[in-house]
Amino acid sequence: MGTRKEFTFPSSDGVHQVHAVLWLPQGEPRGVIQLVHGICEYALRYDPFAQYLSGHGFAVVGHDHLGHGLTAKGPEEYGYFSRWRDLVQDVRLLQLKVKETYPTQPYFLLGHSMGSFVARTFLIDYPGTLTGCILSGTGQEPALTVAAGKLLTGLGDPHKVNKLFYKLSIGAYNKQFAPSRTPADWICRDEAVVDAYLADPLCNFQTTAGMNHAMMTGLQYVAKKENLDKMDKDTPVYFFAGDQDPVGARGKGVEKVARWFREAGVKDVTVKLYPGGRHEMLNETNREEVYADALAWLEGHLG
Repeated sequence: MGTRKEFTFPSSDGVHQVHAVLWLPQGEPRGVIQLVHGICEYALRYDPFAQYLSGHGFAVVGHDHLGHGLTAKGPEEYGYFSRWRDLVQDVRLLQLKVKETYPTQPYFLLGHSMGSFVARTFLIDYPGTLTGCILSGTGQEPALTVAAGKLLTGLGDPHKVNKLFYKLSIGAYNKQFAPSRTPADWICRDEAVVDAYLADPLCNFQTTAGMNHAMMTGLQYVAKKENLDKMDKDTPVYFFAGDQDPVGARGKGVEKVARWFREAGVKDVTVKLYPGGRHEMLNETNREEVYADALAWLEGHLG
């Protein structure tokens, strides 16, 4: 068995200490995977997957975003950050910190959901700094929808929940699985995972208008052709998602983003859609298959 360490580092926002977790294999790692978690969750939710990867010789590292997990100073900060750029720069700061110890190992980024939007921004802003990138549960709403969401979340108190935005986004996701057992049926088919998610105070909160507004800014940024063209064409990208994931428009949004990457000249783009899968494929009923596929892709790109 490998070891797991927790540590902190200063956020790019100049205020917070970012909570991070490092999973180490036995012996020298053959590569590093940096996890970028999604909305309303935190790095340690990835513990089973990280242990699987470390068991196969990889070092795995992840952190809790601003407004999330143990980076938030308390429940009053859950679901709030004001600048998209801070999230992206915190990913870069952690990468640089880890590279001090492992300067020559292949280095991969894995972003899920909102974390996939952060990872897509990272690919634009820091081209050539990764061996490869995995995007889980990504998607892209139409430009007009994103613009409307940005307008809506720019109204009122940024520290409060915009109930209309919530109803139109996450509320709408769950409606696709009616009659639903819980408000979080959309995340996966494993009822135990859904129940644990709803019982977890580090997951069971709603995002603020300020955070949603910042995320809409990020979604606009990653959709611009001139930004996509800045990506390193030689960095391979693996998209995976459930074909019933509402965030990825049941696969159509995932295919759309993959097409944008190919049109931007990215040479190695792979898409895997899992039949019946919902939003969190790493927690789905067939997660062992998803783990094995991710590992195979990583091993195929170690160089």
